[in-house]
Amino acid sequence: MSEIFGSDAYAPREVAQRVENVGVVKARLPLLPLALLGGLAGAFIGLGALFFTIVKSDATLGFASAQVLGGVAFCLGLLLVVVAGAELFTGNNLLAMAWADGKVSSREVLRNWGVVCLANLVGAAGLALVVFLSGHPGLNGGAIGQTVVKIALAKQALPWHEALLRGVLCNVLVCMAVWMAMAGRSVVDKAVAIVFPISAFVAAGFEHSIANMYFMPLAWLLQHSGQVPVDGGWVTVGGMLANWAPVIAGNLLGGSVLVGLTYHVIYRRGASSGAG
Repeated sequence: MSEIFGSDAYAPREVAQRVENVGVVKARLPLLPLALLGGLAGAFIGLGALFFTIVKSDATLGFASAQVLGGVAFCLGLLLVVVAGAELFTGNNLLAMAWADGKVSSREVLRNWGVVCLANLVGAAGLALVVFLSGHPGLNGGAIGQTVVKIALAKQALPWHEALLRGVLCNVLVCMAVWMAMAGRSVVDKAVAIVFPISAFVAAGFEHSIANMYFMPLAWLLQHSGQVPVDGGWVTVGGMLANWAPVIAGNLLGGSVLVGLTYHVIYRRGASSGAG
């Protein structure tokens, strides 16, 4: 199949099989490694968000430049997840393919999503605490901390339907990045596949639930410690939950239905369960 496409990348049909096989393995990981890998993924995405914030804190950049360059910086998070190995809720929405083909049960899929999402929260919020204690938000004359709070307040102010739909659009691109990375045979292949979809979703202002689990707790810490003045309102725990709920739902819909189940229908529907 690869020769038909004129490259050494896996063809889309082969990628579908690989995504499904990986989904089976992920769904059956023991609890401890699953939780630890989930914690790592949350921290990795948080590092991408940290890198993004450095770019956004530069007031000399125009809107488009800051968004695009920040999006490229944010790619660090998914590169770490894919290359170093971790369990990310948004990417794991592709388990829907293995579920639709009868390879894993509903219980196994929900167990994976539940454990990984919670572990991602612990990892992202834990990194936020470490970053807060490190004094990093005070760099650039405190502009980094101010940018974090500005980002968090904007997310908290989103109406639920906008948060939901931005979550859908975000995870279509995230899962397409994961999908295309699975087509690659080298680290360079995977990096190239990841950069454009991820930088696009960030530049467009779409909503990634795990990134929000870093931004919003860090903003809360900065405000409640007095490190950043409260000018545009408070980031609250209720505001965090009001953002995370629709964004998680949107991410789930975009990744599992619009990518995972769509590709299942195209490439795997009717394939024998023993196909390799």
